[in-house]
Amino acid sequence: MLESDANSPVEVPTTPGIWERYLMAIDEVTERMRRIGRALDEAQVAYALVGGQAVALWVATKDPAAVRTTKDVDILLRREDLPRARAAANSVALDYFEVAGVGMFLERSDPNPRKAVHLLWSGEKVRPDYPLASPTVDERESLDPATPVVSLPGLVRMKLMSNRDQDRVHLRDLIEVGLITRDFLAPLPLELAARLDALLSEAGQ
Repeated sequence: MLESDANSPVEVPTTPGIWERYLMAIDEVTERMRRIGRALDEAQVAYALVGGQAVALWVATKDPAAVRTTKDVDILLRREDLPRARAAANSVALDYFEVAGVGMFLERSDPNPRKAVHLLWSGEKVRPDYPLASPTVDERESLDPATPVVSLPGLVRMKLMSNRDQDRVHLRDLIEVGLITRDFLAPLPLELAARLDALLSEAGQ
């Protein structure tokens, strides 16, 4: 604390510490996810949560302590619903942009792609070389009353097709809490089944 010439105390502004900033960042992601969800629900636009947030919700059904935090918000939409989805997002200060061909809703006050709601198209391939299309928005479940989430088989397929380090980590989390077993292998194309088989074997299954 500093003192003025009159020996009266002067308050020194404090800035949040590292842990406080971390918690604030998590809260921002949760708030953004719920804000776009409410807007789409009010506009009667069907959607499903996918990506890391969907993994977190599925893991939480088995072991909330095993949930891994993630900054991404990814949602599955029907392409034909984009005009209504854009209007819904606009009503909650999220504006539509395309960056490198990827659609996203960005915060009007801070249009940073790192803080975006990323869009994937229902029933379409994310990349031409993927063996399967993304699930449809009809392939969803309500794990949380306010948040429709892509089905577990659909989520597993999406993670296997992306196959980045973070996707394999998410699949390991789902395996660890017992949500993925060898029963998931049979319906998969050989390439995806081989990827999942390697992760299951690594986990001793």
